[in-house]
Amino acid sequence: MNIFDPLPFVPLYPGLPPLWREGDAAVKAGWSRVEGPIVTRIDVSRPTLSFFPATGAGPRPCVVICPGGGYSALAWNHEGLDVAHWLLSIGISAAVLEYRVPARRDAALADARRAMRLVRARAGEWRVDPGRVGILGFSAGGHLAIRVCCSTEPEVATPGGADAIDALSARPDFALPIYPAYVDGAPGGGLDPTLRIGRDFPPAFVAVSCDDPYASSSFAFASALRAAGARFEMHVFESGGHGWGVPPRSSVQAKWLSLAADWLERHLP
Repeated sequence: MNIFDPLPFVPLYPGLPPLWREGDAAVKAGWSRVEGPIVTRIDVSRPTLSFFPATGAGPRPCVVICPGGGYSALAWNHEGLDVAHWLLSIGISAAVLEYRVPARRDAALADARRAMRLVRARAGEWRVDPGRVGILGFSAGGHLAIRVCCSTEPEVATPGGADAIDALSARPDFALPIYPAYVDGAPGGGLDPTLRIGRDFPPAFVAVSCDDPYASSSFAFASALRAAGARFEMHVFESGGHGWGVPPRSSVQAKWLSLAADWLERHLP
């Protein structure tokens, strides 16, 4: 196999995924065009990972990408494939996660954890440095990325039992939650109390617009990181709303790509 060829829709599990429920077998994943070039993937019951290997000397860092979509769909192109192409352009391999939707938050968490482990399990084959595997998510995907980093929820049993991949670490080495949603939840707008953030939280990069309707989530997350003494960098744009993904280069929000690239260069020697 040519290692520079993308590997689309690699199954996360050899058999049925954990939290499989009656009726999932009849679900067929579909596509929907929201507006213009924005394409979403809907009704996912069999999670997959699409891997895109970067060129460059030696094993490459890799980022698992969690598209947003409110846990009801996946913003597959502008918060998934387009992000993978950007990462490839800066020498970082990418793996776009097709986690379960709609309304499968705990299943999505199991899928994201499994994705981190799968990348490490296939590090030799995919030419990935298993010690430089991070996670990036948008909106609901940002919330999912933060949940994976917190790793406070108990593991979910896989039908047929655990395999060797389940023994590997699911903890990201770094994280980029971009305009994360659903992170605040405490009285007064504080962090959701189910998210336990300590000093050892992976180095994080956050970007959000002031007029984002979910901006309070980013601020609650940043406040919790600061209170814990964790390492993070945050960029707040005056405007832009929610859901930019990879925006047109002419937009102000497009600057998050160069800011993130600079941050990654400093954190991935």
